[in-house]
Amino acid sequence: MVIVTKNLLKVASITSLMLKVYNTLTRKKEEFIPVENGKVKMYVCGMTVYSDAHIGHARTYVAFDIIRRYFEYKGYEVTYVQNITDVDDKIINAANKEGIDALEYSKRYAERCFHDLELLGIKPADIYPKASETIDDMIEMIKKIIKNGYGYEADGDVYFSVEKFKDYGKLSKQKIEEMKVGARIEPGEKKRNPLDFALWKKAKPGEPSWDSPWGKGRPGWHIECSTMSSKYLGLPFDIHGGGMDLIFPHHENEIAQAEAAYGKGFAKYWLHSGMLKVRGEKMSKSLGNIINVRDALKQWDAEVLRFFFASYHYRSPADFSEKAIEMAERGVERINRVMERLKEIAGNASGEVSKLNEKEKEYYNAILDFRKKFEEAMDDDFNTPEAIASIFDFVKATNKYFMECEEENKNLCAYALDILAKTGNVLTLFQKKEEKYDVKPLISIAKKYGGKGEGSFEEIMKEILEIRENARKDKNWKMADAIRDELSNLGFEIQDTADGPKWRKK
Repeated sequence: MVIVTKNLLKVASITSLMLKVYNTLTRKKEEFIPVENGKVKMYVCGMTVYSDAHIGHARTYVAFDIIRRYFEYKGYEVTYVQNITDVDDKIINAANKEGIDALEYSKRYAERCFHDLELLGIKPADIYPKASETIDDMIEMIKKIIKNGYGYEADGDVYFSVEKFKDYGKLSKQKIEEMKVGARIEPGEKKRNPLDFALWKKAKPGEPSWDSPWGKGRPGWHIECSTMSSKYLGLPFDIHGGGMDLIFPHHENEIAQAEAAYGKGFAKYWLHSGMLKVRGEKMSKSLGNIINVRDALKQWDAEVLRFFFASYHYRSPADFSEKAIEMAERGVERINRVMERLKEIAGNASGEVSKLNEKEKEYYNAILDFRKKFEEAMDDDFNTPEAIASIFDFVKATNKYFMECEEENKNLCAYALDILAKTGNVLTLFQKKEEKYDVKPLISIAKKYGGKGEGSFEEIMKEILEIRENARKDKNWKMADAIRDELSNLGFEIQDTADGPKWRKK
């Protein structure tokens, strides 16, 4: 006999396995040891808001949302910071074309981008600092860099002296001597070395600018993230993330700036997400294959899109295609069917498991095995494809239990439901959906078969199902099948259960 209380199961859920992450800085997997016990401080480079968010952005932010959620699953207190670059050459150029203020332009697109990512179901970061609101902090960091001998002013511009920072190249694994090959100083630049990069840019006509010790101007791109991350997370902090395309020069320069300013370590672990292709090709304007998030959501369900991204390891390249989305859709369908069945059976059961028969013991062990394999996968550098495989094994074991048991154990199903909900949440599954349905077609169906067709969507659907159930009791199979078919044409599936008919969106 197996007797386990829900509370004991909760204690047993604390995994003793070691979480390992692949650190781009060392090029190997390392045990994750936080700077501060029980806390994770995490910074991910945000968007430059000059256009709508696309599925490449979505791939990165879903990946780091999952990473953040898994830390929370393991009991860490996570502080997640993601910047907003609202001062940039692309923004300025786009705003000038429209004839509007650059900050007004970027504010509009910031709102659009974050609205779209919210609709996609990405959990918001804790802090979204804007570049335009952190100018004073950037100026202070630049002053420290100059004071420490790593920066210099040149006619209103300020540059970072790369050769002065001996560890330059440690993230991208490049040597300064090799970088010099092909490097050059562009017209108008007054830097001493082709490798030096801008910390502060002298004001130009038609650009937003701020006062500084070096005259009016605006910050360079790289200084933004060094400043914001250190301001909100302190140094050193645990995780710095972003796309692989940011490793050089952006992240390399971030390290140089922060460590030159403060003389201490910057981020302990550097995590980078792989690039996203569309139908086997790199996303680009020239190919016309950039898909905006809002356009993708018109065609595909948000949960399916997130599941598609999760089906790839975050460091691996991903390939977006209709076939891949269809596979993700089928996978989500399988998981949700089991989730809904468990909910129906569990009801308000407590989840306390005791006095199990042989079939129940077998299923209980399958639940434990599922959780163990899920955590082993996620502890191995957030291996979401293996974590998903463990969920499908659980789905198979659950369906087997349903087929073989004479009567489902409600408490056992409640326990299984709790495990599935918690692990699924890590992968961004099972988010509450606020779906709005058109009631007009339902009113027509209800009235067609003798109903009133009045009230809310739920009330009219309930009336239609009662009409169909009465037809079944009267053995009027023709009417019952006709109602089922008409609902099916509207995208609703009817399931006849021992507790009466249930409807669901197909």
